[in-house]
Amino acid sequence: MTERNGIIGWIVLIKWGEWSLISLYISLISGIVVGIHYSPAEPFYSTSAIDILVPYGAFFRSLHFYSSQFFFFFAVIHYLVVFDASQSLFGRQFVYLILTLPCILVLLFTGYVLRGDATGYSAGMIAEHIVAAIPLLGAHLNNLLFAVSEHGMYRVYLHHVISFDLLFLYLAWDHIRRYRAQTSRHLLFIGAILLFSLFMAAPMDPDKLGVFYITGPWFFLGLQELLRYFPPFLAGIIVPAALVCALLFLRKGHRWYKPILIFICGWLGIYTLLTLVALYAHG
Repeated sequence: MTERNGIIGWIVLIKWGEWSLISLYISLISGIVVGIHYSPAEPFYSTSAIDILVPYGAFFRSLHFYSSQFFFFFAVIHYLVVFDASQSLFGRQFVYLILTLPCILVLLFTGYVLRGDATGYSAGMIAEHIVAAIPLLGAHLNNLLFAVSEHGMYRVYLHHVISFDLLFLYLAWDHIRRYRAQTSRHLLFIGAILLFSLFMAAPMDPDKLGVFYITGPWFFLGLQELLRYFPPFLAGIIVPAALVCALLFLRKGHRWYKPILIFICGWLGIYTLLTLVALYAHG
């Protein structure tokens, strides 16, 4: 029992929020470097050119890719660790913080699509198919958000570098401006991210003949597997929206707290299982 309490205490003591914030700073800085050399008109060529022709381009692309992933990962852990404290938040502030999670996922996904290789392009087409399946508004929303088949990466690029960045900043600003992360206290963590990005290249798949199944980003795998069994609107819109709604209503002391918590745990368990199936059965 003592050992278990010690592990839990160690997890709580780690400054997950500060790590998440520092990862965000690194992602923004490296994203500016990568964005200067990226062209939505030639996504695959410009991404390849960043890796091959731009000095330290491959490093900065990897740094942007992995720091963005770390940002989301640490943000989720931060939310779990401070969940009890977050219950003191009410109304708009709490709703905004929950809505930052799908906003971050959209930013990660659009960044994945923008690399323009076979996998990224196919992921964009899947997203376009999902959004277009929304009754009545689908075609308009797809034209606003993706429209990869008609306009290439232009709209995806616009939302990745401007629209959803501003939306995230709007949703998280009240929390970020109150939160402080001193970089001098996390030099080892920063060094670890830099070293990891130096030796781990960001994904970039060349066109491969005879490949009929394309694996999306890790957070998309469960949804991708779910699309094999259910209609796009149900698998791609209703199922993810159900988790977001459950998180919004997960409040301690509420009479529906336990049923909602059970639903969230079940949702995450099934999604993890689907992710493993997609990863190992089709990898």
